[in-house]
Amino acid sequence: MLPCPAPPTDLLALDVGGANIKAADGRGWTHAEPFALWREWRRLPEVLERIVRSLTPRRIVATMTGEIADCYASRAAGVRHIVAALEQVATAARCDTPPEIYLLDGRLVPPTEALRQPLLAAASNWHALARLAAQHATADRCLLLDVGSTTVDIVPIVAGRPAPLAGDDAGRLRTGELVYTGVERTPVAALVRRLPHAGIFRPVAAEVFATSRDAWLLLGELPEDAGARDGADGGPATADAARRRLARTMLLEADAVSADDAAAAAAHVAAAQARIVSRALARVAIGNGWRPNCIVLSGHGPRLARMAIDRTQWSPTIVPLAERLGTAVSRAAPAHALALIARGTIP
Repeated sequence: MLPCPAPPTDLLALDVGGANIKAADGRGWTHAEPFALWREWRRLPEVLERIVRSLTPRRIVATMTGEIADCYASRAAGVRHIVAALEQVATAARCDTPPEIYLLDGRLVPPTEALRQPLLAAASNWHALARLAAQHATADRCLLLDVGSTTVDIVPIVAGRPAPLAGDDAGRLRTGELVYTGVERTPVAALVRRLPHAGIFRPVAAEVFATSRDAWLLLGELPEDAGARDGADGGPATADAARRRLARTMLLEADAVSADDAAAAAAHVAAAQARIVSRALARVAIGNGWRPNCIVLSGHGPRLARMAIDRTQWSPTIVPLAERLGTAVSRAAPAHALALIARGTIP
């Protein structure tokens, strides 16, 4: 996938995830593309160089979540590999300085310092995003709710600053601030034990026959992509292919599941995800000791976010970053946030 055309930029921010790579210049240009790091980690420098090549940045800044991918023996090993790839790319691009890595304490540091503190560099993109969300908060007690392809981030924001209950991913998973569910990559069998079909409920196979992307495709909440080949079966991201995959997860033939059957099954999956995210919101509220007066939404699962909020029966002001900044920027919001931080635009 070639990045969208952009004028040369002095600064480029990269967000290196385990399933997607995102880029932004902080001036409205963004790029996002799928990249299966856990399978193709050797190609990371090549993919990053392709994204950077036409932009000729003088400075590269980066954040990451891909270090948790199971191609790495440890998170520290993942950080080392990703940082090395970024250094290679910055050299090839003839940047003025080595790449700068974002740490969980909010600093941008050179590779040598990031490698001395790899667990501060690991999974740092949510912190940068929370700093952006804080600029759009309309109340002193706010939450960021970011719904991605794989995970959901819930970050408390107090008086205009991120105020997380935990700092690392293991801690955030425990507090509810990190939820391993998303609108594309979560296996259906991890969300439900059964699906409705023709008036009954059928058990689902504990296999990766279908993913959450299939449900949201069928509900019209994600765009179709006939050229995609990253479905559970290696097939396209179309509603009909999603119907076939949901049929398979019930061990049914595709012609036994109508479009209406598939839509009902998809709605069941979506409701299950909304319950999971809603419970996490409640846990974070309990941990904080307060309910939010404002929730800033980002990512590319706005429908799931709103369904989860509706289940809480709260009445916060909802601030969608997609409406403030545009859909493309919202999808690549951590990279956009990091670019703004590097430019000194947001504290």
